[in-house]
Amino acid sequence: MHEFELINNYLKKIAKNKNSLNLSDDVFFDRIKGLVISVDTYVEGNHFIDFKKPELVIKKIIRSSISDLLSKGVKPKYYFISVSGNKKAFTKKNLKKISKSLDDEQKKYKLALGGGDTVFSNKLSFTITSIGFAKKIVFRNKAKIYDDIYISGNIGDSYLGLLILKNNLKISNFKKKYFINKYYKPDLYMKLSKNLNSLASSSIDISDGLFADLEKLLNKNNLTYKVFLNKIPISKNLSKFLHARNLKKINYISKGDDYQILFTASKNNRSKIVKFSKKNEIRITRIGKILNRKERSIIIDDNLKPITLKNKGYLHRF
Repeated sequence: MHEFELINNYLKKIAKNKNSLNLSDDVFFDRIKGLVISVDTYVEGNHFIDFKKPELVIKKIIRSSISDLLSKGVKPKYYFISVSGNKKAFTKKNLKKISKSLDDEQKKYKLALGGGDTVFSNKLSFTITSIGFAKKIVFRNKAKIYDDIYISGNIGDSYLGLLILKNNLKISNFKKKYFINKYYKPDLYMKLSKNLNSLASSSIDISDGLFADLEKLLNKNNLTYKVFLNKIPISKNLSKFLHARNLKKINYISKGDDYQILFTASKNNRSKIVKFSKKNEIRITRIGKILNRKERSIIIDDNLKPITLKNKGYLHRF
């Protein structure tokens, strides 16, 4: 059983409060109180390889957690952290590093620690509850036919960083540091989030993979997509790496852990988005468009031929 079967078959029928958004989005949204909540759990060996660099693991966890709110156009204000682990993970040395990283992230994103819980366990895990306030949000399933599809920043760097950390890849020290840094510290764009309500028709953060998350974005609309591979934004470092080793771009851009904002927008907003991108020096790339359900979803390569992608992203299975 995968995560969506679990949710659809066992949880949706008891999520009767409309603020839960029928469990079809990444947040809880109380329209009357303007309260927005997101919850994420991270388990060692699944969401992060190990705890050898606790100061970096914590940064990754905080940023990936608040990215859910940011992709809804909501500024995160408070976070709660619950941890399970043992004295091997939570040595005094590690706790000092964790505390320092939490303080750094709080200052960077203007967050405040609200509370949490600690539990002894031989399995290390963290659960982050992020809270923000907003009068409205950008929902996941509100895209319209012929809307444009956009991505913020670059994708793919994090996956290369993960391969390096798993010792599956040999690379120069400079680039090694760059890709590992992108894995642990994804770039988040607060200014884009702040303006997302005026630009986007729907949005989601890219956590499980570009195409896996794009399909989540459309799963209630009976819509499809056309995406151009050469438009998908990657960094110069990743481009050089792929070119030097004669590797295919398609195999590196839908592996997850990017935490960029994937959103759709009306064609009428094209000039507005370009202007915003240039003014704020934020890379925002139009990669394709939304189609009606009579057409099948398609990825187009540089030769204008369709690509078949077997693995569209990460899927939790039970």
